[in-house]
Amino acid sequence: MSPAIAAKEGGRQRRAGSHHHYLDVRSEAPPGLALCGDGLPGGEAEALLLPPPPPEASSRGARGCRAELGSILLLLVLYVLQGIPLGLAGSVPLILQSKSASYTDQAFFSFVFWPFSLKLLWAPLVDAVYLRSFGRRKSWLVPTQYILGLFMIYMSTQVDLLLGDGEGRGPNVVALTGTFFFFEFLAATQDIAVDGWALTMLSRENVGYASTCNSVGQTAGYFLGNVLFLALESASFCNKYLRFQPQPQGIVTLSDFLFFWGTVFLITTTLVALLKKENKELTPTKEETKGITDTYRLLFSIIKMPAVLTFCLLILTAKVGFSAADAVTGLKLVEEGVPKEHLALLAVPMVPLQIILPLIISKYTAGPQPLNTFYKAMPFRLLLGLEFAFLVWWTPKVKHEGGFPVYYYVVVLLSYALHQITLYSMYVAVMAFNAKVSDPLIGGTYMTLLNTVSNLGGNWPSTVALWLVDPLTVKECAGAQEQTCGTTVAAELCTKAGGSCVTTLDGYYVESVICVILGFGWWFLLGPKFKRLQDEGQSSWKCKRTN
Repeated sequence: MSPAIAAKEGGRQRRAGSHHHYLDVRSEAPPGLALCGDGLPGGEAEALLLPPPPPEASSRGARGCRAELGSILLLLVLYVLQGIPLGLAGSVPLILQSKSASYTDQAFFSFVFWPFSLKLLWAPLVDAVYLRSFGRRKSWLVPTQYILGLFMIYMSTQVDLLLGDGEGRGPNVVALTGTFFFFEFLAATQDIAVDGWALTMLSRENVGYASTCNSVGQTAGYFLGNVLFLALESASFCNKYLRFQPQPQGIVTLSDFLFFWGTVFLITTTLVALLKKENKELTPTKEETKGITDTYRLLFSIIKMPAVLTFCLLILTAKVGFSAADAVTGLKLVEEGVPKEHLALLAVPMVPLQIILPLIISKYTAGPQPLNTFYKAMPFRLLLGLEFAFLVWWTPKVKHEGGFPVYYYVVVLLSYALHQITLYSMYVAVMAFNAKVSDPLIGGTYMTLLNTVSNLGGNWPSTVALWLVDPLTVKECAGAQEQTCGTTVAAELCTKAGGSCVTTLDGYYVESVICVILGFGWWFLLGPKFKRLQDEGQSSWKCKRTN
């Protein structure tokens, strides 16, 4: 529903199995490259992808997770740090909306959420180029986190200026976008390094804890950077719940938050650089440049296959029908007066649901046809888009001087819960399908590619949806004849003439209807074709061996 409370399918939300991708991405194939797949059984395929365990591996794994508790806690801390810039980026659109930023500005800022969906483009480089004496993963992790920390501290001195003072100077959206895009790029790069390090930091027996650290740590970091920050930044929230004497500002500002976490990044990175050693015996010794070239050749060979190309084209268009509901609704609620911190706090009671839902839904997607669940959930999610539009229309009608009644927030919470059920049904179904069709010989690279395309299928419609709200909105100048409000200049002339621009048709409602129509069109016309992909034989999803 918003950057604060909606699960971003193409943004921060983790992809299933992503904790093990990057060793596979870098691994060189046996003769004939990995542009191939002869249908080896899963276990045999993994043997080709993973290096043989060192002599100490079995004894190291036998010690259990307690012996590696320090490494598990370190991974958890690194993933929490990774979630901080993600959460902050998710909070900025709500801050911009409270400062009356245009939806064109919001669309431009939405590019900030793209790096995590595009990290496959530079992941092979991060995986293959390093200083052997310093460590394969630390060569990227340490400088990346130092840059993040230093840049956060520097931006703590500039961010108030970029957000505008509210006295004639509005937010500098271009600079904010560049700043947070850089934050997200660094966080995505750190994610690549940490994901890869997890494979060698933990023993084979305990490597499954990496995904738990990933999920828990990144969610906790996002909560700190988004929900907690928005609550502590809000003067009304702090005055109502945390203070005895009201103050004009919240307990913290974005500047304070950036400085604090920048300092934490620097201290943590220094400790990691000095105290944590990598398992050198697990570092590959093959020539690395060839690994990069082979990986990009492999990705190109996968995407050329007819079945994969069809999947990519369909999944890139499948989420158009949800774009208005997912990208714009939360911002419209803020525009209608819902406090942004209250909207963010609605994410808290959803956490148990978000944990339980994948476990329940996986029972229905574990069979041979997981996309059936995707197809069945889609119309319900589309109809929720209309319900969200009704919710936005209803919001100003229940507002009173003290804010909003409790029953209003209950309705919003129930709407969001229903949205999460449909979203996770589709998300888990696609992840299950990706895992089912991925060639086991090159499973990491293959599944990463499919997940990347799936995430992009959620990113670009959201950006376009935000961009179209303003052009689809119709305004007229009330109180000044012969004036219009079609452009920014015209709106200023209307105001100077003593009039005011009044919205006669909100582009959000137009867009909501159009998206639902397009979504049902996709469901009727292309949905059956999408389902038929799961009837393709395994040979349709395997690369042909080249010697």
